[in-house]
Amino acid sequence: MPTTLLADRTLISVSGSEAEHFLQNILTVDLDGLGQAEAKPGALLAPQGKILFDFLVSRAGENAFRLECRADIADDFVKRLMFYRLRAKVDISKQEQDVVAISWRADSTTSQNDSATSPGDSSAGVRDSRFEPPVLRFYETPLPEADATQAEWDAFRLSRGVAESGPDYALNDAFPHDVLLDQLDGVGFKKGCFIGQEVVSRMQHRGTARRRVLLVEAASALPASGTELTVNGRPVGALGSVSGTRGLAIARIDRVKAAMDASQEISADGIAVSLSIPGWARFTFPKTASAEDA
Repeated sequence: MPTTLLADRTLISVSGSEAEHFLQNILTVDLDGLGQAEAKPGALLAPQGKILFDFLVSRAGENAFRLECRADIADDFVKRLMFYRLRAKVDISKQEQDVVAISWRADSTTSQNDSATSPGDSSAGVRDSRFEPPVLRFYETPLPEADATQAEWDAFRLSRGVAESGPDYALNDAFPHDVLLDQLDGVGFKKGCFIGQEVVSRMQHRGTARRRVLLVEAASALPASGTELTVNGRPVGALGSVSGTRGLAIARIDRVKAAMDASQEISADGIAVSLSIPGWARFTFPKTASAEDA
């Protein structure tokens, strides 16, 4: 399994007798379904339902959790968690370690050594639930040695259609459905209230999510992240991460479907692209264009 070090990630510790209750009431992810040695995606939302912070959460022992997030947002994330703590018996701190190791398998074969099973022990790796074949994340020093680059990891991540804030979308500019958190078990629709829950649940029950992460392919190298995707000059989305001829985009699936049905070219800065839904996702393109785009 290739391994690389992610220097742009850091860890936040949340521990104490009320840690799980505290996090369960504010985060999108349902901690009741969080297994040992497993990392699940989640978000802390604004009351209006948009993502303020994204992260991976895992158990770090009894009454203790680690939140892995972008290093550049960690201080603000801690401040926001402290704001919501009130009188809860919870300790919140940013850990000194700023580097996370990650190993992945590019094929579908697995072995017993590919998954960690020791409760709360991340020395053997914590499984990232967003991926199959397995991806392991390492938090405890000494970290495994790197034999691959972060660019190789980024190429693998985007090939699987897994978006992250920063390269793929801006915080406070996307709903969980936009970035497929609803598809990745990053939103607990049955767990009860959390911040922003009313808006997100309404989108879920009404089926109104129209912006989605899609896979992008082109015959030549894609332009930079942020480049608009257009149909006859009309925007339908924007590129996120790119790696050569492949990338991710967040796009209006109703407009993409209308363009596909009409055999209209979708382009990024003049480069023709094809868009598809990640194979693991459960959503589909709408059967017909929306009334707005008809």
